[in-house]
Amino acid sequence: MNKNSSNMMALAPNTSNKRETVCIFGTGDFGRALGYKMLQAGYPVVYGSRSRQTSSLIPKDAEVLSHTEAAQKAAIIIIAIQRQHYNFLTPLAEVLHGKVLVDISNNLKLNQYPESNAEYLAQLVPGAKVVKAFNTVSAWALQSGTLDASRQVFVCGDDMEAKQMVMDIVRAVGLTPLDQGSLLAAQEIENYPLQLFPMWKFPILLSLGLVTFFFFYCLTRDVIYTYIYEKKNFSFFIAISIPNRICPILALTLLSLVYLPGVLAAIIQLYRGTKYRRFPDWLDKWMLCRKQLGLVALAFAFLHAVYTLIIPIRSFVRWRISSQTISQALNNKTEPLDITNAWISDSYLALGILGFFLFVLLGITSLPSVSNSVNWREFRFVQSKLGYLTLILCTAHTLVYGGKWFLSPSSYRWYLPSAYMLSLIVPCIVLVVKFVLIFPCLDKPLTRIRQGWERNPQYSEQSNYIINKSAV
Repeated sequence: MNKNSSNMMALAPNTSNKRETVCIFGTGDFGRALGYKMLQAGYPVVYGSRSRQTSSLIPKDAEVLSHTEAAQKAAIIIIAIQRQHYNFLTPLAEVLHGKVLVDISNNLKLNQYPESNAEYLAQLVPGAKVVKAFNTVSAWALQSGTLDASRQVFVCGDDMEAKQMVMDIVRAVGLTPLDQGSLLAAQEIENYPLQLFPMWKFPILLSLGLVTFFFFYCLTRDVIYTYIYEKKNFSFFIAISIPNRICPILALTLLSLVYLPGVLAAIIQLYRGTKYRRFPDWLDKWMLCRKQLGLVALAFAFLHAVYTLIIPIRSFVRWRISSQTISQALNNKTEPLDITNAWISDSYLALGILGFFLFVLLGITSLPSVSNSVNWREFRFVQSKLGYLTLILCTAHTLVYGGKWFLSPSSYRWYLPSAYMLSLIVPCIVLVVKFVLIFPCLDKPLTRIRQGWERNPQYSEQSNYIINKSAV
């Protein structure tokens, strides 16, 4: 065999390497499911249990030993038990010295203990290398294979080599590891599964509040007013007509609230002359939930489209059309086509269709699978440039719908304007301010500020001094 052949053999991958044995303390649902997935990935698995008796639920290729014997056979030990049962690990401290302990536990409520479960485990077994992982994945997801909703695994730990070993296991079982830093991040990772849609709380509460307000507003104008003054019972409007007024109002209002914080942030930066100061907390939280606001707005826009499509089959609409047809036949009179009204009607529909199309495009682009396939400039173009175009089209759609009624006294019932007029307030403010901000006299200094220029660098120097002083 020549030298070149020897080099080629050295460079060839070694496919005969056997994966290292992994020990799992605990034979509960998660321990069994994780062990099964690891066996499929080629890892020898040994369970540490109080009972040496093999259960039919344990994967058949796994070995069941005592805790001490199981720990001696593996360098990585997954602790698949609850925190309140960690005390049995203290007598095993000598056996666990130098081992990688993977804490996968969760709590019943946020910040249940002063320290995280992983930090508590590190205190019990000070000679071990503790890593937090797998707590965001459920046993059901591992067993069923439906991992789309829980594929990400947060990993943290103080030992880089130990973290890398755990992340290799995460990848091997078909999951995606995310390095969250040191073990100090364990508290946040343990709180994550206990949070119920944290970024959706504000959008949902705001939407419910707006829905409630506009429902009673439309109910007052369209049902109660007509019943009192016109003696007409339009209570059936509650089923279709009022929701079909509320949905576009909510869609346009929430869409404008997606772009309003960006406009406010630009004004604040221009006023301060620097980008190196934190925004107010309320603005920070508002900007973080813009994606959720946009998706809720898209849901209302979709409902509006569905409600609009069923208008021709409504009993009230068919009755009104037939009444008009019979009236024209009895009077032997037909109304000529009004070209102006035809243009207004078609323009209204065209603007709505285009606005809804771009609305859907914004929603699709916000999906992780799509946003990860485009670069930052492309994503910003869609979400910012096309986003503002969507807002313009939807605002124009509403203006064309009711433009002729703004100055009509009959449209103000009990001195209350139509609900669609209220929906134009926020989007018009956003578009006007944005239009002012694109003037060169404001856009150029704003661009420079966002590139790091400061009007008064003294504040920044003072901030850096304070940060450096605190670090010392």
